[in-house]
Amino acid sequence: MIVLAVALLLAIFLLPNLWAQWVIKRYARSRDDYPGTGAELADHLLRRLGIEGVKVEPTDHGDHYDPEARRVRLSPEVYGGRSLTAVTVAAHEVGHAIQHHQGYAPLLARSRLVAVAQKAEKLGAALMMAAPFLFLLTRLPGGLAIVVAAAVISFGTAALVHLVTLPVEFDASFQRALPLLKEYIPPYDMPGARHVLTACAFTYVAASLASILNLGRWLVILRR
Repeated sequence: MIVLAVALLLAIFLLPNLWAQWVIKRYARSRDDYPGTGAELADHLLRRLGIEGVKVEPTDHGDHYDPEARRVRLSPEVYGGRSLTAVTVAAHEVGHAIQHHQGYAPLLARSRLVAVAQKAEKLGAALMMAAPFLFLLTRLPGGLAIVVAAAVISFGTAALVHLVTLPVEFDASFQRALPLLKEYIPPYDMPGARHVLTACAFTYVAASLASILNLGRWLVILRR
């Protein structure tokens, strides 16, 4: 039973990422019939939509939109790539820029939560490491439980960020990127674009489940 549970958890966490990597690689073949690279499409979309002040730049830290710096940052494969994967991922990141431009509430909430969660997660990890020592020093009844509870709250903040991330990512993919891509890629490529976006979306679902399970683990420890 335990082996089955472990296998199920591994499948939940690993399979979405493996699937996403396979899908991204499958559609990463260079296309001579595409008029531009991922970076060129992203820049064109920003200008066409009238989103001023947002720049497109390469990065080695994964594709993302930085709302503070107002930058669409693309990995080298996407930035200079002329493939279905490249233009689809670029359109997705532009989708986040559109959300920011329009004041999309979940994106703004996530941006605020991320800063809090980063500090809370570091505090939670420190508290969990220090808990036994604090208990020995204070000898207070329930002292260890208080420290563990504080750590659980910090991990709960991280779980909340992951949950808020889901509607942000799904909206950027299926409500923003896909409608834009219909105007720039052949109709027969649209299923592939949806495939890429769906595979990437499932990685966020897996990350959310992992975060919730991690929180649940500490809640079980607290109840003991």
